[in-house]
Amino acid sequence: SAVAITALVTTGKFFLNWAGSVCLVYVQELFPTSIMADFGEILRNIGEFGLFQKTILFALCFPNLILPFHFTSVIFTQSDPERHCNTDWILKAAPNLTAEEQLNLTLPREEDGSFSRCRMFVPVDWDIHTIREHGLNDTTACTDGFVYENMLYESTIVTDFDLVCDQAHLLGVAQTVLMAGILAGCLLLGPFAEFGRKRAAQIPVVLMVVFTVTTGLSPTYSLYLVSQFVVGIGYGGYRLNGVILTEWIGVSKRSWGACITQLCAAIGQAILGGMIYFIRDWRLAQMVTAAPIAVIAFYIFIPESARWLLDRGRTEEAKELIIKVAAINKRKVSDSLLEKVIKETEQTGGILYLIQSPVLRKYFLTIILAFSLNVTYFCLSLNVGNFGLDIFLTQALFGLSEVPAHIICIWLLEAVGRKVSLMSTLLMGGLLCMLILAVPQQTASGLGSIASRVGGLLSPLLNMLAVYHWSIPIVVYSSFTILSGALCFLLPETRRTELPDSTREAEGN
Repeated sequence: SAVAITALVTTGKFFLNWAGSVCLVYVQELFPTSIMADFGEILRNIGEFGLFQKTILFALCFPNLILPFHFTSVIFTQSDPERHCNTDWILKAAPNLTAEEQLNLTLPREEDGSFSRCRMFVPVDWDIHTIREHGLNDTTACTDGFVYENMLYESTIVTDFDLVCDQAHLLGVAQTVLMAGILAGCLLLGPFAEFGRKRAAQIPVVLMVVFTVTTGLSPTYSLYLVSQFVVGIGYGGYRLNGVILTEWIGVSKRSWGACITQLCAAIGQAILGGMIYFIRDWRLAQMVTAAPIAVIAFYIFIPESARWLLDRGRTEEAKELIIKVAAINKRKVSDSLLEKVIKETEQTGGILYLIQSPVLRKYFLTIILAFSLNVTYFCLSLNVGNFGLDIFLTQALFGLSEVPAHIICIWLLEAVGRKVSLMSTLLMGGLLCMLILAVPQQTASGLGSIASRVGGLLSPLLNMLAVYHWSIPIVVYSSFTILSGALCFLLPETRRTELPDSTREAEGN
């Protein structure tokens, strides 16, 4: 049954990731990113996917191999490890006690005869003979921490911060904080792209370097949460703005920008499983994660977007950059073509216009609901250890299952178009997740636990629903995905069309 669930989830993630790539392409193509004219023609002349674009794409994609490593501290944990209270207090009275006798004298037993995992006898200042003669009766919560046994890992946030017993819910809080940071990164650093595409890609990388190190050095749970939140801001900001610079890619290869980015993230997921297999200390894993990101922070000298420069009226800078790109691609730019690099007077009105326009509002809300697939994706991903199989192998399979999805996506986006691809993948992903309900509950309840924990910021609501029945969270996130897939019927097809240069063009799609 564990294999059946893993197969269903793996196949479901295949379609969900496929849908994620299509969503990113749609965001680029449906909504105007600049207000200048004839940039598509310029790209066709200087090269739509030449050496310059390929170099930029590689530079932007490589960090996505590393980004999944930021989930190590919240994914690779034993949420309920074997443990008992630390009762070394009794060794002051009898230093030569055997381990077995120490536990017998200091720990109460459960109804099944096992030692309590969360309670201990209240410490006393009696001598050992009095303790043996009268015994101890009053119990309390663990006062001096825990002793962990038979651990799969050397160290996790659960064992370092004692997130067990009445503190077990704090593991879910840690996952929620990271996801909240990712959301905040999109909200804060997404609009920052309007002040420059280049800086919008660089600043998140610097944030991730600094606060990944801070996370690994955190002496307290509170500092850990703060550090993880800022790491999430950097993560969300980069994943969003790292795609914006694909404005340099022409219409014939536009789908490569989003799909290759996602493909590298999938490979990173597979590498993550191998890394944790060899590095089972969460603090060391943070340092290993920070090292390549620090290298990226030094090399990410991505040139500015010419579209953005033209949007800001910096025409001469844009012209110089276009000439340089043409030279790298071994193309020549005619003077007549450069004369077309002009700034229009039309204004888009920003986010307000997006909401006011009936057409753009319909597209926007449909795409937003389509991104509900992230709820399903993270509901399945953040607790990969609950599937009943080897966690390292399962994580690697999850990552590898996404690779063909993104590769096929590049071809299918051009073969059948964006609309059909998005609808079909969302519907298939949702239906496959719904089929989990058909697996016998002795195993499905484990996945219900996965669904009821952290899958983005909606997880607290899913937790509440799981109280009523284990199947409700699965129904909720599967239904979201199916509904968003159906609503994609409202979106227009954008295959092999130029990016809209104005809100008027976007409304005309």
